[in-house]
Amino acid sequence: MLNKTFADNFAHEWIAAWNAHDLDRILSHYADDFEMTSPFIQAIAGNSTGRLKGKENVREYWQRSLDKFPDLQFELLDVLFSVNSLTIYYKSVLDKRAIEWFWFGEDGKVLTAIAHYSAE
Repeated sequence: MLNKTFADNFAHEWIAAWNAHDLDRILSHYADDFEMTSPFIQAIAGNSTGRLKGKENVREYWQRSLDKFPDLQFELLDVLFSVNSLTIYYKSVLDKRAIEWFWFGEDGKVLTAIAHYSAE
């Protein structure tokens, strides 16, 4: 399903949506019942599992994140892809390097996303 063009387009649009701080635009990439895993969910949302499911739950967490980091700007470093998944390597908040892995459904929407961050 995925190819280089899809992966590149998705990554550039995803980064642009985050840099615009446009929550509806960000969430447009995801299925309604997608699942997100991130260590920031533990820190910002106070969720010990680090996982949230569903757009509305993630919307609330991401809104808190955007409020906490009002100058948030991501920088795309690389994009890698497979059959139904892709990975975006980018410079994230607090000057951390991040790798985010996305699993896609047949409709091209993200079903699962897992964020990984450098320790520094």
